[in-house]
Amino acid sequence: MKVLLLNGSPKANGNTAVALHEMVDIFNKEGIETEVIHVGNKDIRGCVACGQCSKLGHCVFNDLVNEVATKFAEADGLVVGSPVYYASANATLVALLTRLFYSTPFDKTMKVGAAVVAARRGGLSATFDELNKFFTISGMPVASSQYWNSIHGLALGEAKEDLEGLQTMRTLARNMTFLMKSIALGKEKFGLPETEQRIATNFIR
Repeated sequence: MKVLLLNGSPKANGNTAVALHEMVDIFNKEGIETEVIHVGNKDIRGCVACGQCSKLGHCVFNDLVNEVATKFAEADGLVVGSPVYYASANATLVALLTRLFYSTPFDKTMKVGAAVVAARRGGLSATFDELNKFFTISGMPVASSQYWNSIHGLALGEAKEDLEGLQTMRTLARNMTFLMKSIALGKEKFGLPETEQRIATNFIR
């Protein structure tokens, strides 16, 4: 099994990375393959609503989004980590996720998602909620921990001193591993849930 982890911080070895690598250590102990991709320092534009992805099967802008898409398609789980900016995720990460989730045609149902957020003090739960919405609109179960998936720190690496935050990350990784393995067994025994043809409505009359 494989988990793809996206580091949405501009700092490759900042506090978001501390949280993600705490999870990676547990995944590795559990026999889960991992790959961490540094997203936050890349030049990634937002979606321009051109609609070309519906024809091409991938985003028309051939950048990191399409590279991540291939890896996401093969993964059993996705962890998205971000620092908090004005009670929101890093805009670069949000641009990538928006295009990634919209442009990819593969079925994301039952891939397990987890959001991880890092901040000096506040805005964590708002950012956590923002990131989880990408999972829950896509049929992806969301892994939980013993607390909201957050860690505190300001200076580089300071999150290593947040013992509760680190424990939250370890618990999250163990719970995510259990969920992915349980889903794999469920698929084998029961298959995926029945799906209906999509109904799309709006409220314009």
